[in-house]
Amino acid sequence: MKDTPRTDRRKLRIKDVLCRRQRDLTLVMNNIHDPHNVSAILRSCDAFAVPDVHLLYVGQPFPEVGRKSSASARKWVRRIRHRDAGEMVQRLEGQGLCLIRTGFGPQSISLPEWDFTRPTAVILGNEHSGVQEDLEQMVAQEIYIPMQGMVQSLNVSVAAAVILYEAFRQRHQAGLLEERALPGDRQDELYHEWIQK
Repeated sequence: MKDTPRTDRRKLRIKDVLCRRQRDLTLVMNNIHDPHNVSAILRSCDAFAVPDVHLLYVGQPFPEVGRKSSASARKWVRRIRHRDAGEMVQRLEGQGLCLIRTGFGPQSISLPEWDFTRPTAVILGNEHSGVQEDLEQMVAQEIYIPMQGMVQSLNVSVAAAVILYEAFRQRHQAGLLEERALPGDRQDELYHEWIQK
């Protein structure tokens, strides 16, 4: 039987989840158009303790995300919208985050080589055209997921899950999950918000 919003078990579950939400790990979705991909990415963010995602949509609307299956994760991950790449980069860097983007350029490094114990924002580009050009020029650092097959790319939602798992693995190994948690007042704010859902 599903927990009702205010059972003691539900309250403990929410508190337990919130105490591991990472204050300095986030994703940027840049013009990702498939709502199924967006939903799956939100689900991975929830699974791997990412509290917020940033949405940079220029020239196209944010896709309509349904209310079923993985779309339910949207209740637990805050979405912050941006329309200007430069302002977004300035804001994220102002929060002390290192920005990286996915890609296969000559300077790109393998995913496990990136130190995810650092404050990090990962930029995921459009399914067909990748990261938009002006944003690509602002963010020099690039990572790729090493693969052993004939196909050398993954669906963007799968790539997001792999990247976030690696970030989780590194932070868990370093004992940082609780240490990097959201501040207590932010946890309290989210607790009161979540308990109503």
